[in-house]
Amino acid sequence: IHIYLLAWVFTGFIACKSAVPGADSGKPSKKEQALNKKDLSDKAQLQYDYIFFNAEKEKIVGNYEAAATSYAQLTKLDHTKPTPYYELSGIFQAMGKDEQAMELAQHAFNLDPDNYWFGLNYGLLLTKNKKHDKAAGVFEKMAKRNPEKPEIFVEWANALLLAGKTKDALKVYNQVEKMIGVNEDISIQKQKVYTANGNLGKAIEEIEKLIVAFPQEAKYYGILAELYQAKGQEDKALEVFNRIFEFDPSNPYVHLSLSDYYHRKGEVKKSFSHLEKAFGHTDLDIDTKVKILLSYYVVTERNPEYKEDAFKLAQQLIEVHPEEAKAYSIYGDFLMRDNNYLEARNQFRKAVEIEKDKFVIWNQLLLLNSELQDFESMDVESAEAIELFPMQPSLYLFSGIAKSQKKEYEKAIEMLEMGTSLTVGNQPLKEQFYSSLGDVYYQDGQHKNSDIAYEKSLEINPDNVYVLNNYSYYLSLRDENLERAAEMSKKSNELMPNSASFLDTYAWILYRQGKYSDAKTYIEKALIHGGENNGVILEHYGDILFQLNEPAKALENWEKAQKAGGGSEILELKIKEKKLIEKQ
Repeated sequence: IHIYLLAWVFTGFIACKSAVPGADSGKPSKKEQALNKKDLSDKAQLQYDYIFFNAEKEKIVGNYEAAATSYAQLTKLDHTKPTPYYELSGIFQAMGKDEQAMELAQHAFNLDPDNYWFGLNYGLLLTKNKKHDKAAGVFEKMAKRNPEKPEIFVEWANALLLAGKTKDALKVYNQVEKMIGVNEDISIQKQKVYTANGNLGKAIEEIEKLIVAFPQEAKYYGILAELYQAKGQEDKALEVFNRIFEFDPSNPYVHLSLSDYYHRKGEVKKSFSHLEKAFGHTDLDIDTKVKILLSYYVVTERNPEYKEDAFKLAQQLIEVHPEEAKAYSIYGDFLMRDNNYLEARNQFRKAVEIEKDKFVIWNQLLLLNSELQDFESMDVESAEAIELFPMQPSLYLFSGIAKSQKKEYEKAIEMLEMGTSLTVGNQPLKEQFYSSLGDVYYQDGQHKNSDIAYEKSLEINPDNVYVLNNYSYYLSLRDENLERAAEMSKKSNELMPNSASFLDTYAWILYRQGKYSDAKTYIEKALIHGGENNGVILEHYGDILFQLNEPAKALENWEKAQKAGGGSEILELKIKEKKLIEKQ
């Protein structure tokens, strides 16, 4: 629909409206009533009917622009007929121009207040636009003209309620009840009104009426029990729950309510017993169960004594819903938090078998492969995930890391570069990509590219301790830019003190700078903080000691390094020659 056309239509309507006295009064004026009775000439009537027929035809086929044009013509031919205004109101509604639609609807209603559809259209438009007082007035007029239509009384009551006139609304709801008898929607609405006003006694009466009318409907008992609980009458609430079991002993929602009831009373075992029964029922939807398990996930962070119960429920969820991916994934989340990575991975693998199109499940699966250092699986499964989600950059990070660990450096670089190009607006992820590229480029012998990647990572986060350590260590191995290396390594140790690896890096940079005494201080700190069985650290310690003229101690530490494993390829030669041999 073109806006300019409808703007013209509405202008035409205003012009017509101004010629109609009493258009804003809510009912036709005497002059208007006289005009309504006035007939068109035969020729004009034929023209009117022809245009009206075309308007209806265009509306039916969805050509609203043409329909609107025709209806506007009709208002010019005879501004006393309401139907064109009503139809134009509908078109303006479809266009989202509710103010104009309301004016058109009001005009149609004023011209023919006895027309049910004109009144309903106007009243509902007023309600939609939060003009509840006016809507209540329209529906009241309609109710008086249509006393046999309870649905209008319901709209009237709802409008009164929204207008804040709760007493008047309740009176109208009572009228509806006299017309149609006890009705769920009416009783529930009244109960909500009474509850909101703090009149729990009246709210209880309403629900009890529903129970008398529908004694086998369990949900009403549940509402009644909740009302008793809100009133502090726990024993009466329990009586109501027991009444449900008389005709619906396996109702899972009642078991949930009873679980809450006993939980509040501090009877933990009884509470969990009812929760288990609820979880064992297929009628309780899986989303409700997942929400409960998520609350357990939070609670068990602070109260680990509930972990056993949480695991029972998670396993039960799988038993009852074996075809639901979320059953396996939430169990996997609990296992993952407990560092049971192998079993957690099994659960996430089952989840992706059922539901392959959930990215978050694949992400968890790849994280678990990383934790397990199963880079073969990470490589295969990241490739699978990329096929499904080619625009998710994090998948390329997993793939790149996996290929790097498999020493497929060119492929790793390709994946990481691709992931970097896909990363927009996520600086922490981009930082990770550059960090990983720095590592892989170095392993591939592309030292300049490695330095560039590390620098880009540090531009995003100057406090990335991993990059500060690795970058500085690799510079020291190349005996390049040692001042910058020392500065970065020192910073990493300040940010993460007492890390054996970081202390070793700083010691080694000091060694490369010829500061052997300082190097010894830091390498000994590394040994104290977990490096005593690390072959690289022990070998470095031996090298430092040799430079400090302690060859016996140097040899002793080289031998320890050989036993620990992980030393350099010239370690054996140092031991054999009993002297320091620098790597060329």
